[in-house]
Amino acid sequence: MLGWIRMANGLFITLEGGDGVGKTTQQALLSKRLRQEGYACLCTREPWFMRNLLLHGDPLDPLVELLLYVADRAEHVSRVVAPALAAGQVVVCDRFTDSTLAYQGYGRGLDLEKIRQLNHLATGGLQPHLTLWLDLPLEVGLARSGLADRIEREDLEFHRRVYQGFQVLAAAEPQRIISIDAHGSKTEVADRIWSAVGRVLSSGQITRPPAVRALVSASNSSQNQLPRVSPLRRSP
Repeated sequence: MLGWIRMANGLFITLEGGDGVGKTTQQALLSKRLRQEGYACLCTREPWFMRNLLLHGDPLDPLVELLLYVADRAEHVSRVVAPALAAGQVVVCDRFTDSTLAYQGYGRGLDLEKIRQLNHLATGGLQPHLTLWLDLPLEVGLARSGLADRIEREDLEFHRRVYQGFQVLAAAEPQRIISIDAHGSKTEVADRIWSAVGRVLSSGQITRPPAVRALVSASNSSQNQLPRVSPLRRSP
């Protein structure tokens, strides 16, 4: 049974992009920088608890794939993301709702509005403050990735549709989705990311995520309780 928690006080940042663009590496570098600056930071990723099934299992019907991603997200938000935000942490997540729109919507051709409705249901309407889209030509990214999982092994046309999907999403929400040039060294890309994140942290415009109902399992609320820190304040 799902219950409500209080409004989140933290900052929610997501990393998006095609396969092989460097999200995992940049997540680690960003979280390290945030901690050095004194922010309480939690790193997480999607898919969360059904990762092996979704990325390394047998081929799935597109609708089944979508529903599994949505179910995975609902559990992830409930158990990990919402409690961390409620505790005032900066949450840095490798993939979130935009990936579902890009891959299952634009890539698989499933109905975008239905995907948005399912995402809203799974997250209680939770949206990131800031989404960093690591923009890299898909051929370069796929060469880096080594085609290690089921999604990465899709044909080039599929990945082209996914890339175009991210382009459309970024154009539609320029205030939230910031395009980051993913060319260059890890340090160069990390500096571009920090510039974007730093503007948000120093702007003073954001004190809490959008007015949403973050869902948390009432039965797990006690075990998910995290140490409270002052919202978006550096540690002494």
